[in-house]
Amino acid sequence: MVDSFLFGILPYIAIVIAVGGLIWRYVTNQFSYSSISSQFLEDRQLFWGSMPWHYGIIAIVIGHLIGIFLPSSVIAFNRVPLRLYILEGAAFALGLLALAGLIFLLLRRGTNPRIRVVTSGMDLVLLLLLLFQVITGDAIAVLYRWGTAWFVQTAAPYFLSLAKFSPEVGYMASLPLLVKVHAVNTAVLLAIVPFTRMVHMVTIPVAYLWRPYQVVTWYRRKDQQ
Repeated sequence: MVDSFLFGILPYIAIVIAVGGLIWRYVTNQFSYSSISSQFLEDRQLFWGSMPWHYGIIAIVIGHLIGIFLPSSVIAFNRVPLRLYILEGAAFALGLLALAGLIFLLLRRGTNPRIRVVTSGMDLVLLLLLLFQVITGDAIAVLYRWGTAWFVQTAAPYFLSLAKFSPEVGYMASLPLLVKVHAVNTAVLLAIVPFTRMVHMVTIPVAYLWRPYQVVTWYRRKDQQ
């Protein structure tokens, strides 16, 4: 019964809240679609936390998506043991990189008085949930080896069943508790996206790929020449 709710109903609730929240936030205050950068308050510490966090987590998310949408490719790649070892090692290294960056960002918000003043309660909730997500992900990599192999055997068909509106909960019910907790926290994070600074993820300036280049013209008064 619990698994049926967590993996058969909760994902849809999270998606509805996320989509509805994004629309509501855009309609009521579209100018808040931002990460609310604190870079102008302090730049150097932000760099050492933000760069490893973003590089690590983006690569990990892309890896998860590849496993979900291209499971046969991952299975074929992992047939060679050496490639499996390299993939597992790289994924774990990226997890540690993301963890180090996130811890640095948390310490920055907790120890820098200027940053602490502009830190909201939702910022802390978001950072703690992200920290929990990364810690559980790294723990899964240590305790349940060869995740890139068994992930594609469970996650890919499970997410496909969600897309068909016929969730096959059995794929998730058979997994260890730690993996279930990690998956549930993913749904929670998805649901709170519209209400946090993570909303800036949907504002990637893809238009820069095709828009005309910008011409910058410097103007100097005659009396300055």
